[in-house]
Amino acid sequence: MRILTTLLALASLAPALMAGLTPDQKELDLRILAAQYAKYYAPYEWKKQFNGFDFYNLAPWIARARAAKTDMDFYQVCGEYVASLEDSHSSFSSPSLYRVSLPLHADYYQDVPRIDAITRSALPVSRFPFQIGDEIVAVDGVPIADVVAANSLTVSSGNHSARRRTALQRVFSTSESSNPRARNIGDEVALTIRSRATGEEAVYTIPVTKFGVPLAEGGTTPSPTFRASPQAAANDGNEDIVSPWLAPLAEFRNLRLPSREPEPELPGVPAVLGFGIRPGFPLPTGFVQRLGRLSTDSFFSGTYTAGGKRIGFLRIPTFAPSAGAAAALRQFDTEIQFFNDNTDGLVIDIMRNGGGDGCYTEELLRRLIPYSFQGVAVEVRATFRIVSSFYNAWQRAIALDAPPHVIALLESHYRNVESAYRELRGRSGPVPICTESLERLPHPLAYRKPLVLVADEYSASASDIFSAVIQDSRRGPLFGYRTNGAGGAVNSYDVGPYSEASASVTVSLLVRTGPVSIQGYPTTSYLENVGVYPDMPYDFMSLDNLLSGGTMFRDAVTDAILAQIATVP
Repeated sequence: MRILTTLLALASLAPALMAGLTPDQKELDLRILAAQYAKYYAPYEWKKQFNGFDFYNLAPWIARARAAKTDMDFYQVCGEYVASLEDSHSSFSSPSLYRVSLPLHADYYQDVPRIDAITRSALPVSRFPFQIGDEIVAVDGVPIADVVAANSLTVSSGNHSARRRTALQRVFSTSESSNPRARNIGDEVALTIRSRATGEEAVYTIPVTKFGVPLAEGGTTPSPTFRASPQAAANDGNEDIVSPWLAPLAEFRNLRLPSREPEPELPGVPAVLGFGIRPGFPLPTGFVQRLGRLSTDSFFSGTYTAGGKRIGFLRIPTFAPSAGAAAALRQFDTEIQFFNDNTDGLVIDIMRNGGGDGCYTEELLRRLIPYSFQGVAVEVRATFRIVSSFYNAWQRAIALDAPPHVIALLESHYRNVESAYRELRGRSGPVPICTESLERLPHPLAYRKPLVLVADEYSASASDIFSAVIQDSRRGPLFGYRTNGAGGAVNSYDVGPYSEASASVTVSLLVRTGPVSIQGYPTTSYLENVGVYPDMPYDFMSLDNLLSGGTMFRDAVTDAILAQIATVP
């Protein structure tokens, strides 16, 4: 009986004894994480120039990893290591599915954190009289600035404004996979809120909704094996839009943010406002909607009249259409033909567009720029697998009897990448990924009239290059805010057998047609961190826009397109 009692006691202790990672296991997984970036990360040299971060300097990170008291503290260290790159495409994710949310939302409006959405079914006015526009002052007694600073440590973003906004949103909706401190949030949160109307402060106890089971410990596995796991090809449809010999280069088309930026939307809880197919600002009175009503629509579109002119409006919510690129392009062609025949100018809205397929993006550009332009160009971090991809593209072109000039161009791209592979941390010169040549010719239906492109700091990745090509080709002014600065293709890799974690890694750098100089950034042709600065700056995140529902922004956009139309003889 005593033996049975002892065995039962030991069995009850087994999960606690075996669950935690040892210091050696933590160090190993951190080294594997660093090795993935050392092998595949393209912007290493740029990051040293931009922010001085050298991810090869592992000593302080290993010391922190080994000293981590809990596995969640270890995940925090890994998250901070990756976030130090200031790269919107790079992320560290634990295997947790645990998420928490509050039934309200806030964002920065003119540098002040203000409430911009309230779920009144959970927070009735009788008990929670705060209103849209009221200021968030503190969370559980901690000043909101300190909370945001702490949350920012694991937010990997190349755009400081987007990083701060995402860190604030983690107060209201967050997941443990990207935010290891999520499990510390209790069943209620005390928010100190300052009334915009009276200036008085009050503390409200807000209920917290929780989903899933928090990750208590990382657990262990018997062997330290790992392997790279590239993401699926960027084209989501069955019908591809590029020449068949370019299929081996599909991974470089993956120009989209990892799903954690912004945090995934929870039931009944808004993410960053303005994501989705509908625009984040109201359309004018008399707006006639065309697309955006059906689940099969890849765009939101329509027309309205202002200043005696008929203006087209077309929102591109994502460059990864659920219907597939080929089907979305057919729908886009119909709209462009209509706009060519029935409008005086066109507004293109890519606000809150987190990117997608780089070649689909380039095809949309061909329908908006009625003359030749430089398409999507990337410098790739040369590895043997990537050298093989370019070799396979060249050989497939030969096997499929491609025209001689196509075969010659693909061979030159292979030689470019193969030469870089033989260099220390070699990176190729600019190469195309969607065609054989960097020069793109317009589509026969290309829109010929004035246009204005509207973007913001959540216009990222494919949206960055879309904005850059529009600006570099002088097709029309960029209106709004500097784009995100997520300037490359991204793959996902396993990073540790013990932590069971994963990381997304930027494997290429998007290149503009020439260097640009923006105050506060080095002169460069890279989009990474720099983004695209608007020709017509206008910050949507103002208190007036919040309280008016965005009408002031809408009117400014209308004034911008009317000014462009006025330049036409």
